[in-house]
Amino acid sequence: MSRYRGPKLRIVRRLGPLPSLTRKRSKNNDVRPGQHGKTNTDNNKKTTEYGLRLEEKQKLRFNYGLTENQLYRYIKEARRRKGVTGLILLQLLEMRLDTICYNLGFASTIGQARQIVNHGHILVNNKVVNIPSFQCRINDKIQTRQKSKSKNLIETNLKNNKTLSHLKLLTHLKLNEDTLEATVLDFCDRNDINLDINELLVIEYYSRR
Repeated sequence: MSRYRGPKLRIVRRLGPLPSLTRKRSKNNDVRPGQHGKTNTDNNKKTTEYGLRLEEKQKLRFNYGLTENQLYRYIKEARRRKGVTGLILLQLLEMRLDTICYNLGFASTIGQARQIVNHGHILVNNKVVNIPSFQCRINDKIQTRQKSKSKNLIETNLKNNKTLSHLKLLTHLKLNEDTLEATVLDFCDRNDINLDINELLVIEYYSRR
């Protein structure tokens, strides 16, 4: 399944706020999309257990801009590692280079962060990395390429994103705004993840695969 490129507000109306997907807000957030969309209070149809798990999985996939195959690979990797599978899954997603660039304020959405990485504006440990899914490690140095085009782009985004309440520098990242250099201090804490999601339901969704 390819990455979703359709209307983002439609996804937000169906699944709820997804801060990393879009900064736009719909006037009809309480009405589900579709010709016969109903508000959550009007819809008396009981959601099945499978439906709940599916929605949580979709939240995670759309928020981080993943394909179905990519998310399944992260699930398998989280299962393989020792510890709480749900937390490990979220930490793997938060250690992606595009997610870290988004959390640093280099971009207003993960989609924009992916584009910045793809265009070669970001260095990791003084080397250009243009793979958004690159897994950063503790003590990695994330830098802006020393070109005026790259620096101006990131500085502008940082300035614009300071007004967004959901973009606050997380405790596992340290940013020097003067040099546009950041350091990954640790894995993220569960409370730092700004997404209303039950990751255990996502693990349960894939339990039979």
